[in-house]
Amino acid sequence: MIVARTLDELHDTITGSCVTIGNFDGVHLGHQRLMARTCAKARKRGLISVVVTFDPHPMTVLMGQKTPPFITSTRQRLKFIEQQGPNVALVLEFTRQMAALEPEDFVQRYLVEGLALRELVVGYDYAMGKGRRGNFELLSALGQQLGFGVERLDPVIVGGAVVSSTRIRDLIQSGNVWDARPLLGRFFEVEGEVVDGMKRGASKLGFPTANLRLSGTLLPKPGVYAVWAEVDGETYQAVANVGDNPTFGDTGLTLEAHILDFNRDIYGQQICLQFVQRLRSERKFDSIEALKARIADDVRLGRVILATSDAQPGGDASGDEDD
Repeated sequence: MIVARTLDELHDTITGSCVTIGNFDGVHLGHQRLMARTCAKARKRGLISVVVTFDPHPMTVLMGQKTPPFITSTRQRLKFIEQQGPNVALVLEFTRQMAALEPEDFVQRYLVEGLALRELVVGYDYAMGKGRRGNFELLSALGQQLGFGVERLDPVIVGGAVVSSTRIRDLIQSGNVWDARPLLGRFFEVEGEVVDGMKRGASKLGFPTANLRLSGTLLPKPGVYAVWAEVDGETYQAVANVGDNPTFGDTGLTLEAHILDFNRDIYGQQICLQFVQRLRSERKFDSIEALKARIADDVRLGRVILATSDAQPGGDASGDEDD
């Protein structure tokens, strides 16, 4: 997949395209259906399949500090978009100037002139441009004027409700990471650099941990989780703690993982944690010995959960869709 940040990077490389456009936070099942349809139509018509998205997320520009944490970073979004098979991902810088563009201007400049648009695939509730005027009806009218087709897809329904980034975010923040998986088509992931922690894991508790640097990352509700840890392309069973370590009186939210049957030095490396199931709430223990005993129980329970067939990383986690 070609990743471009400006239209200039694609100069003369696209003579006709099938495009889908959106923020795609989480790249969930609804987004995946849009991308699959875009790629299929592009192949059928001999066009280039293009996913257009934005960085920073428009909500960051428009809402500032009130912006909720996102399910995926831009890096993660591009990884998951690539898995859907498009030829090109165009990541446009979102600014207040872009937000003020009328939808007619955006379509003409970026899609028709920039990407030689022939087919556009949008979601059931998609709208673009100033005042969100660029809905399906307006886009269809523009298509008739400018020579491109527009297709609107129905929402994806799982568990009797629409799959959406907001629904997934709410599940994760409430600790229901297992229930988020059927909506994402995979386990919720957090990635980050392994940094120095308080150095208590191995010396005081007998359970060495990898502490991840956090930067505006969406995290599950504080507690202990069974997770998969991906290190250098290899996946290991692990147990992770999200919280502030109340037994030691720490302050500030941290994420640390005890990777099972693993003893390598990975400071400075990027690792990925896939959250499978919440084991318990974080709590303050009366003694370090009591905490050690509970961590040992967490590890035993984590091994049992991660050994089940439903908990394996990858595979089909989409669940059954309601018609």
